[in-house]
Amino acid sequence: MNSQLVVIPARRSHSNHAEVARTIGIDIIAGRYGEGAKIPGDAELTLLFGVSRPVLRESVKTLVAKGLLSTKARVGTVVRERAAWNMFDPDVLAWHLDAGIDKRFLRDLAEIRLAVEPRAAALAAERRAGEDVAVMRRAIARMTQESGGASDGFAEADLALHLAVANASGNPFMRSIGAVVEAALRASFVLSAPADSREYDIAVAAHERIVEAIADRDSEAAAAAMTNVIFNGLRRHGAAG
Repeated sequence: MNSQLVVIPARRSHSNHAEVARTIGIDIIAGRYGEGAKIPGDAELTLLFGVSRPVLRESVKTLVAKGLLSTKARVGTVVRERAAWNMFDPDVLAWHLDAGIDKRFLRDLAEIRLAVEPRAAALAAERRAGEDVAVMRRAIARMTQESGGASDGFAEADLALHLAVANASGNPFMRSIGAVVEAALRASFVLSAPADSREYDIAVAAHERIVEAIADRDSEAAAAAMTNVIFNGLRRHGAAG
C-alpha cells in the first residue's frame, strides 16, 4: 500500500435519512467540511439531496449523535473537532473507509486492536465455555472452506472468529470493539487479500493457533497468537513500524 488514500466502498444505506447522513459524514471525514465549518442550511441541503426537511433533520440528528456535528442557536450546524467523533461507531468507521484511508489509519486500527484483542484472547483462555470453542472452530472450518474462493466469505468467517474470542472473554467492553475489528478486516481483504491457497493456509493456521491456545486454557499463547495475527495484517499492507 502506498501513501495515497485508498477508498473502500461500503454497502449503500437503506433509508433516505441514512444515505444523507452517510454522504454528509463522508464529506466531513474527507475534509470537504473542515472542523468548525458551518454546513449548508436546510434549504440548500434539501434541494441538493431531494429530500424533505424532516428527513434532513433526522440525518443531522444522526450526525450529532455520532459526534460529527453540533447545532447551536444563532450559529447553525457546525463540524465538531475530530477528537469528538465516535470512532467506535460502525458508521463512522465505514465512512472513513469510504472517504479513503492511508497507512496511518491502518496503524491506528491495529494499535487499538493490539491494546484489546490479545488481552481478550488471554481472558477467553481463562473463561471460555465449551460452546465458545465450538463456535471458534466452526469459524475456522468456514475459513478453510472459503480459502479457495472469493475473499468475502473468508473475511466474514475471520470476523466471526474474532468476535467469538471477544465474547468468550466475558468482558462486554471487549465485545464492543467489534466495529473496529470489522473495519480493519474489511480494509485488509480489500487492500491485500491472500493471493493464493498457500497464503490462505498460512492465515488459517495462524488463527487456528489462537483457538487451540484458548481451548488449552493457555492465556499466554492465546495472547501471543492474536498479536501475531494483527501484526501480520499490518505487514501485508506495508503499514507496520
